[in-house]
Amino acid sequence: MPELLVDFITSLDGYGAAQGWPGWWGLEGPEYLAWLSGQPEGDYTVLMGANTYRLMSELAAQGEPGTDVLADFSKIVFSSTPMEPPTWANTRLVSEDPVEFVREAKRTGDTSMRTIGSLILCRALLEAGLVDRFRVVVFPVITGSTGRDRIYDGYPDVALDLISSRTFDGRSQLLEYVPTVLAGPPGSTAEKGRREG
Repeated sequence: MPELLVDFITSLDGYGAAQGWPGWWGLEGPEYLAWLSGQPEGDYTVLMGANTYRLMSELAAQGEPGTDVLADFSKIVFSSTPMEPPTWANTRLVSEDPVEFVREAKRTGDTSMRTIGSLILCRALLEAGLVDRFRVVVFPVITGSTGRDRIYDGYPDVALDLISSRTFDGRSQLLEYVPTVLAGPPGSTAEKGRREG
């Protein structure tokens, strides 16, 4: 069965971006860029929301380091409102509900999927129990006053089992987990009921 990988980059305090900071907080480094260039999961279809698509396609058009590897990836943009046809190569626009689309793709398809950015999309897919792997690259900065796009706001409680880790350029940490959505804190009545039901 195809898998779904949720893939984030964050500051240490859990922000996906920060006002005035460069991409990757200016700390992408040669090891990290080499890993990206190696196209991990390059045969996976990349899923994103419309806002992430607009941002990433613009960065790619400007030649932002690391975005060039995405050009050849198969990409799907979810948008429930009309938008211009995608101009980024290998991109398809999908207007149906992303949870149902991914559920059906996992059931009947043969291609695994991964996300890029798209906080609301990732949260919905996680809440639906569709995420098989959850990967985060944590960059060593705290952007408390300039951070934006808090990644985990609105998330359910999630248990994470670590399956791999790696350090890039002596500073950034890749952490990869298998997630389990919880009904509440471990040992709580709600969580016991979920496991028994």
